[in-house]
Amino acid sequence: MNRSATDLPDDERASTVTAGFSMGLVEIDQGPRPTPLQWIERKMLTRPLIGPIAVLVIAVIVFSIVSPNFGTLQNFSLILQQVQVIAMLGIAQTLIILTAGIDLSVAAVMLLSQVAMGRFAVAMGLPVELSLVLGILVGIACGAINGLIVTKLNIPPFIATLGSLSIFYALNIFISDGESVPFAEVPALLTWLGTGFQIIGTTFTWGQVLTLLMFVLFAYILRSTAWGTHVYAVGDNLEAARLSGIRVDRVLMSVYVIAGLIIGITAWLLIGRIGSISPTAGAAYNLASITAVVIGGTSLFGGRGRIMGTLLGSLIVGVFSSGLSLAGFDSLWQEFTIGILIIGAVAVDQRLRKIGR
Repeated sequence: MNRSATDLPDDERASTVTAGFSMGLVEIDQGPRPTPLQWIERKMLTRPLIGPIAVLVIAVIVFSIVSPNFGTLQNFSLILQQVQVIAMLGIAQTLIILTAGIDLSVAAVMLLSQVAMGRFAVAMGLPVELSLVLGILVGIACGAINGLIVTKLNIPPFIATLGSLSIFYALNIFISDGESVPFAEVPALLTWLGTGFQIIGTTFTWGQVLTLLMFVLFAYILRSTAWGTHVYAVGDNLEAARLSGIRVDRVLMSVYVIAGLIIGITAWLLIGRIGSISPTAGAAYNLASITAVVIGGTSLFGGRGRIMGTLLGSLIVGVFSSGLSLAGFDSLWQEFTIGILIIGAVAVDQRLRKIGR
């Protein structure tokens, strides 16, 4: 008479199950298989660039079908030229947001730095190389001021940079007297990043090259250095980072100083982009830089994101603006679409944070 495994004594049942494993007759119940949505969410949690890449690829395909002029190499070069300043500011913004902060003063610091370059070189007659360095040092100083306010006065970054935004912008107007320096008076070195070169019949600028190199550099720094690891740790859990021996205030201070350095370099890029020095050009880039970071998949709550995601986020904004414009849509629909992308990106981030807990 045959007996089932449950009818056997414990020792015989154990040997039977063991034999079943060895013969492949017993299967382990691993629970329900994940749904396609759950599989995608898990992949996005471990590979945060998947979402921005998918959005960018789909947008490029759709707009290339809608408008034949969109898919040209010349148009892609133009898109990169249009977003390069926002993308560079986005690098600085990403570093700060990774530490669970935010900087509302990036555009004001950029304007103050470029105006300082112009005043040193044009009004004061200093050597243009020295003027460039001093202008970048102004950006570093502004970043250091923000860092001191956050670390020493313990003021939340949102409030600290909201206040410094007004201060830096007022200084910018005061130093420049509200007047622009025309292209004819700007030294050639300050506009050099706007000069172009030809590749396959398409014009690219040295500013585009610098922007891409900066992204590669900081992608490496965040991924492969101890400092980058500390930045993520501080943003993920500040108290845990402090208890593990990380000098949190020093990390935060270094982030704001390095952000100031990047913004100072971006001021040079802006002069080359517009060909002149204006105290108001790019004043709205504060929110644009945050938009690029958020759409690129960096969490506003800190500790999660990739610097290359910010480049993708900048390109997504540029692709949608260019594609909708070539398709004949009014500029208000460009703003509408960007708003939808921001809300969607934050909603996805919230969902992924719940899954990751």
